[in-house]
Amino acid sequence: MVITYFGKSYFKLVLGDLTIAINPPNKDQKPARFGADIVLISNSHNDYNGISTVSLGDKEPFIIDTPGSYEKKELLFSGTLSKSFIDNKEYINTVYAFELDNIKIVLLGAISDDKLMSPESKEAASTADLLFVSVGEDPARSYKIATSFEPNVIIPTNYNKDSLTQFLKEAGQDKGKIEEKLTIKRKDLDGKQGFVIPLLDQS
Repeated sequence: MVITYFGKSYFKLVLGDLTIAINPPNKDQKPARFGADIVLISNSHNDYNGISTVSLGDKEPFIIDTPGSYEKKELLFSGTLSKSFIDNKEYINTVYAFELDNIKIVLLGAISDDKLMSPESKEAASTADLLFVSVGEDPARSYKIATSFEPNVIIPTNYNKDSLTQFLKEAGQDKGKIEEKLTIKRKDLDGKQGFVIPLLDQS
């Protein structure tokens, strides 16, 4: 699996011929464009809901944008309910869990406070091998939330230079490098606990 980051909470996951888009921003923000088979939308804020930006050529993605259970391309996706606040406005935030290439992946979306997570979303997060978490404005709190679910690897999202630096300090990895892209297999997770792998914004 190859993971590419395009800023904010926007990622592309590729495994063979399968492409999954995660939280593409609204087209008004002129995000990177590519064709996706499946798109996961955590909430309706413009930073997360740019479905049209991952429709390209003959590819029209299967859209998952609400809590529930979904099956596509022989993959099972579970979306559980939580809430988030962006710009002081409350949004429904869906926490997604799915397995790809034998790696259990969980996307927390815009979660900045685990008290806003339902018991179901916390249970889903606790299954993660690979956890995507928003750094946001409180890196220490975000790191604490991420590690509370005991993932092998943490992928930070929604960060700037200063907040990422603080997040890595919390992890004891302030000398760690930022990867341009992440190519990862299940065996790469063995022996890791709460290890942070930041990705360079390719937008």
